[in-house]
Amino acid sequence: MPDLSRPDAGDPDVAGHDGPGGDPDVAGRDGPGGDSGLAGRHDSGGGSDADGGLFGAGLRVLILGGTSEGRALAAACAGVAGLHVTSSLAGRTSAPLLPAGELRVGGFGGVDGLTSYLRSERIGAVVDATHPFAATMSAHATVAAARAGVPLLVLRRPGFVARPGDDWHRVPSLAAAAELVPALGQRVFLTTGRQSIAAFAGVGGRWFLSRSVEPPRPPVPPRLEVVLDRGPFTVEGERALLDRYRIDVLVTKDSGGPAPKLDAARERGIPVVMIDRPPPPGHGPPLPSGPTSTNPVVATETVATIPAALAWLTARVAN
Repeated sequence: MPDLSRPDAGDPDVAGHDGPGGDPDVAGRDGPGGDSGLAGRHDSGGGSDADGGLFGAGLRVLILGGTSEGRALAAACAGVAGLHVTSSLAGRTSAPLLPAGELRVGGFGGVDGLTSYLRSERIGAVVDATHPFAATMSAHATVAAARAGVPLLVLRRPGFVARPGDDWHRVPSLAAAAELVPALGQRVFLTTGRQSIAAFAGVGGRWFLSRSVEPPRPPVPPRLEVVLDRGPFTVEGERALLDRYRIDVLVTKDSGGPAPKLDAARERGIPVVMIDRPPPPGHGPPLPSGPTSTNPVVATETVATIPAALAWLTARVAN
């Protein structure tokens, strides 16, 4: 059976999401049971109004969050007159880090449910600040925003960039990572998130270390140790963890952001299996079909920083 333990050093990995305050909750991801409604609403911005996305004298904004970027943007919006923000979390963790402003927890019930929500709540702008690997939610947001005639902004941090001394092996999927791992090492550090552990359940003859805020659910590899912890991380802590567990291969997602684990792996000469990001909506499998809006206000843009996202929103308040 897996050994569930908490190490003496702060060195968690959270659902493939690195960075200060990493949160494994990927916003608004739909699943069985649909919509859990408005849970944990706090710091409310007021009532509703009549016209399109207007809320009082401002703009109603839905942030699909669950990431440090989503929380940072919600906090930045809290000080801007005319922006009334609701952040959406999937509700996959029992104690997520909460953003400023109003909070919605639970799935929307697919594209149709999200479209209905945007219309009924008179949302004037949507920000997709989900994890870079939340491909399903991003696809749903793209279609729902188009149907509802709501402008959509994608807030996505850049991916990791290899540096001299890195020994990276890029793969397109978790399945490809699981296939490659046996050729690279014996003691594997999985930092792909607890929901990804099942992909390695069939890899025999290897010892695995996984790190997450909450324990993974079966199936899991037969030789698995789990450390339960939450960031932020340091290079010193990552180096100590690699040494303590005698790690000789690291598996991670190209989630971007601070990555002391990659710095520590470089220092120790440890190979890294880097799982590529899924293609953005419109560049991969077909998006869900259905009627779309011809409203000319619809726009989709991508930015990488909180100031750029805030500028995009405040420009719409001014209009």
